[in-house]
Amino acid sequence: MAVLTFELPDGSTREVDITQVLNAGYAGRSQEDVAAHVAELAELGVPAPSVTPALYPVAPYLAQQTDRVEVQHGRTSGEAEWALVVADDGDVLLTAACDHTDRDLEVHGVAWSKNAGPDVLARRAWRLADVAPRLDDLTLRAWVTHGDKETEIQHGTLAELLTPAYWVDVLRARDALTPGTVLISGTIPMAPDVDQFADAWRVELNDPATGDTIRLTYRVHRMLEPIG
Repeated sequence: MAVLTFELPDGSTREVDITQVLNAGYAGRSQEDVAAHVAELAELGVPAPSVTPALYPVAPYLAQQTDRVEVQHGRTSGEAEWALVVADDGDVLLTAACDHTDRDLEVHGVAWSKNAGPDVLARRAWRLADVAPRLDDLTLRAWVTHGDKETEIQHGTLAELLTPAYWVDVLRARDALTPGTVLISGTIPMAPDVDQFADAWRVELNDPATGDTIRLTYRVHRMLEPIG
């Protein structure tokens, strides 16, 4: 399994042996907006979920702290998200994440597409309890790079998504709030006029109250064409 290390604001580090990863989907706080999004995706051939919000298990080794993502073709993209990480002592950490998804595979099955690329996590984290009183004020942003040009593609707050407390309750009800669990939040809308099929992704989770920002960046690397 993957072993990830997170640096906390006090300078200490937490090493977490990842045992399960769950990706939330259709997790906007306004389920009316979610229903509209499901309808938009249906027009693109993406199958609708049987329930919303959805929760997709992902192979634990796909939780990575990396600056390079290998892809098989040119129609993959990230999604700016937050992630909950349950540490060995049961403490819950909050960090930035980017769920890199195969968009061609998505039309055949969202769960399949989530398992075709990594969930990239930042190397820093906050204790969830430390930021809990102001979670809705935290901002989530993403930029994509094409060649030498970087463009913002996502910008919102955690108020747009179902809360970490909601997902903690879901995990607890499933007996899944256990050390090594990672839950990825689902994402905020993308700017419709920005090409998501990019050379690189950058994500920031910012706490306006303190000015502290958790960042991750990675480049997308196209693998060789298959032979045979």
